[in-house]
Amino acid sequence: MQFKSYAKSLAVAVSLAVMAGCSSTGGSQDGSMDGTGTAGGAAGQGVTSGQASGSQFGQGQGAGQGQDSRIPDQRTIYFDYDRDTIRTEFESVLTAHAQYLRSNSNVSVILQGHADERGTREYNLGLGERRAQSVERFLTVQGVSPSQLEIVSYGEERPAVDGHSEQSYAQNRRVVFDY
Repeated sequence: MQFKSYAKSLAVAVSLAVMAGCSSTGGSQDGSMDGTGTAGGAAGQGVTSGQASGSQFGQGQGAGQGQDSRIPDQRTIYFDYDRDTIRTEFESVLTAHAQYLRSNSNVSVILQGHADERGTREYNLGLGERRAQSVERFLTVQGVSPSQLEIVSYGEERPAVDGHSEQSYAQNRRVVFDY
């Protein structure tokens, strides 16, 4: 029985190590979903978080200190339809948050998972939770203490954008870092 538990833990650890080892090949720090660096890229596909200001780190908490002491500006990452896998263009954003959290072990963050309105309420709550758990796994593999992380799923209940278009849906499929 204990061997079975050990084998499961080992399988999860190997899976996380493989996921963390994948290199990023695109994307941008400003939150554009298509890697172009502009909101509304080709055919209106790009989306930004509205919180990126060109620099990766915010101006709060001691402007004269090193970048590890400031919360990263971009606090929202986006997901594909009905998926909870982290898109490669957001790995650098997650790495910046991991670096900040590792450097500030007294800071905690709530990972808020969201979904678009398609699907049942219960399904979307579960999907939002799975998305937040994906971010949590990424951060813990990067060395962030699990005690610094909390997960909340809002499902479809708190949309970032009202509307019934693919562009609106894309902005609602997200995880938000709430420090």
